Amino acid sequence: MSKDIKSVEQSPKIHQRNDPQHVNDRTFFIDASNQSLTAIPLEIFTFTELEEVHLENNQIEEIPQEIQRLKNIRVLYLDKNNLRSLCPALGLLSSLERLDLSYNPIFSSSLLIVSFLHALRELRLYQTDLKEIPVVICKNLHHLELLGLTGNHLKCLPKEIVNQTKLREIYLKRNQFEVFPQELCVLYNLEIIDLDENKIGAIPEEIGHLTGLQKFYVASNNLPVLPASLCHCSQLSVLDLSHNLLHSIPKSLTELRKMTEIGLSGNRLEKVPYLICRWTSLHLLYLGNTGLHRLRGCFRRLVNLRCLDLSQNHLDHCPLQICALKNLEVLGLDDNKIGQLPSELGSLSKLKILGLTGNEFLSFPEEVLSLTSLEKLYIGQDQGFKLTYVPEHIRKLQSLKELYIENNHLEYLPVSLGSMPNLEVLDCRHNLLKQLPDAICQAQALKELLLEDNLLTHLPENLDSLVNLKVLTLMDNPMEEPPKEVCAEGNEVIWKYLKENRNRNIMATKIQAWWRGTMVRKGFGKFGELLKPRKKGKTSPKDKKGKKDVKGKPGKGKKK
Repeated sequence: MSKDIKSVEQSPKIHQRNDPQHVNDRTFFIDASNQSLTAIPLEIFTFTELEEVHLENNQIEEIPQEIQRLKNIRVLYLDKNNLRSLCPALGLLSSLERLDLSYNPIFSSSLLIVSFLHALRELRLYQTDLKEIPVVICKNLHHLELLGLTGNHLKCLPKEIVNQTKLREIYLKRNQFEVFPQELCVLYNLEIIDLDENKIGAIPEEIGHLTGLQKFYVASNNLPVLPASLCHCSQLSVLDLSHNLLHSIPKSLTELRKMTEIGLSGNRLEKVPYLICRWTSLHLLYLGNTGLHRLRGCFRRLVNLRCLDLSQNHLDHCPLQICALKNLEVLGLDDNKIGQLPSELGSLSKLKILGLTGNEFLSFPEEVLSLTSLEKLYIGQDQGFKLTYVPEHIRKLQSLKELYIENNHLEYLPVSLGSMPNLEVLDCRHNLLKQLPDAICQAQALKELLLEDNLLTHLPENLDSLVNLKVLTLMDNPMEEPPKEVCAEGNEVIWKYLKENRNRNIMATKIQAWWRGTMVRKGFGKFGELLKPRKKGKTSPKDKKGKKDVKGKPGKGKKK
């Protein structure tokens, strides 16, 4: 359940619009993204007033010379195409400020054209197979504020990068740096550095020169220690150190007064660094897989925490200090050794997401039912003890949208799931379910119902009434109604089968009702009597009636 501390870099691209934006009959914006285009439509070049063009996620192979007609263009997105080279005319776009060429197999020699775009402020070259940055780009582009180079094969930066004195954001994630690029330490306007997923073994003391640094991402590297000088980065608010080799954090970092997010998951801490309790402004704290057995008493000071990850540790109980964190919205306690939750858990009135997967609960922890704001509950038990039931009182969680109870020993589901109006995802995989309650058909918000690897043989006949259900998985069940071959065809075929089966049942009921009425009307007695087994030698009421009539007639050859 644990989440990365850092979201993907937010692109400033505006929302897609299908129609051009017109001002005084002039077109300034065109969105032709996601159209499976193999070439740029030449009609675009007739709109000479264009300032922003979106052509991303197509199959465009070249940029035509006509691009030079767009003399006013400021924003051009060509990412996720099949560009291998850039035409010289691209370098004539003197007003271009933002250019995205990411996810294209561009020849590095062709990038020299970019060096002529002197007004460029943002350049994105994610996953373009770069082994080095063309020096001429660093020499000629003096207004760059954002440089995106994630997902390439860079081992170092050219020394000319120091010319980028206006640079505010640099993204170097998933490259091959083994040494921290020292040149960054003289780019004093830097606010964001992303060096996640490299092989860096040390951060230089000179990092302290970047007093304007706000976000520093160095997760998944080989860092055994941090420089004490990091405390001079007084504007630092986000620091991701996850998955390194750290045993401690320098005490000097106590001076960082603006910290809101810190990631320490996957380090060898074994105890919570004391200085963390001093960062009372923290909103997100990731301490998963750090060898923790307990929390410090002062942990309760972190009253502004909204997200806390304590998964994959050695906690044998839920620390009571957590219940003092009234603003908590996300809590990850997965893969610990917790067997019981405190009754005070209900004080977390804002909690929306709770992860309890892989703990040692002997039964469903009913303390959870007091969390009325809960939207997602993870309680699958992929190891250790297995749950055998979910209480009917689960309906108290009326805000619940997603329930994950996979890998347990559940034989049935509570009927009350049908009275949970917001439930969208129900994951019951790898249990012992033999049937589903008919009431599940009333959970009209359901979008995903995951049921593989159970003991189901039948589905509720009205399951197709779940009009929002998009995902239904039934693999590895001994299905009979519908048969396995029908279930393998997907939702539409299953729905068709259920409808046809239901229509057959309705028709059979009508025929049976007609037959019953006919039998009664013809004097065969009440329907209940017709169903009673006849005793040997006994006659039906109809037979008796017939014999009575015969007695009143004269026999053959007799006179009256």
